[in-house]
Amino acid sequence: MSVEIERRFLLANDNWRNAASLPKILRQGYLNVEKERTIRVRIIDNQAWLTLKGYISDVTRSEFEYEIPLEHAEQMMDTMCPFKMEKRRYLVEYQGFTFEIDEYFGENAPLVVAELELPSEHTAYPRPDWLGREITSEGRFTNAYLSKHPYSTWEDAV
Repeated sequence: MSVEIERRFLLANDNWRNAASLPKILRQGYLNVEKERTIRVRIIDNQAWLTLKGYISDVTRSEFEYEIPLEHAEQMMDTMCPFKMEKRRYLVEYQGFTFEIDEYFGENAPLVVAELELPSEHTAYPRPDWLGREITSEGRFTNAYLSKHPYSTWEDAV
């Protein structure tokens, strides 16, 4: 089985920006949004993927990702994805680890989240000064949830 082991964090400050790569714009649409399973279409530049994720734990999900023709992804996004979002993704290398920093647009702005993929749930990882509170177990910070319940609509947004 293909798995994704990931931890997510809010950001404590903007110090990460000094080490960040140039951003990529990610457009995502969701065909299915449930805790147990999520089906996503993602477009970055002129490439597209269909991704299926299944819940294993708050940190680990099964993940199956397939590159698909851009025109298929555009059509799915336009006709089959009721929930959509856009974000800017930066990569930050830190002590041998790659943090993905997502800066959300539209109704999810001004949310900024760091994600870190790990080889196991118990892998030790560094905590740079810009890494804030861990939100891995808070399902409302998943992209799938944010696509249905935008950050700007939360009464208790942080």
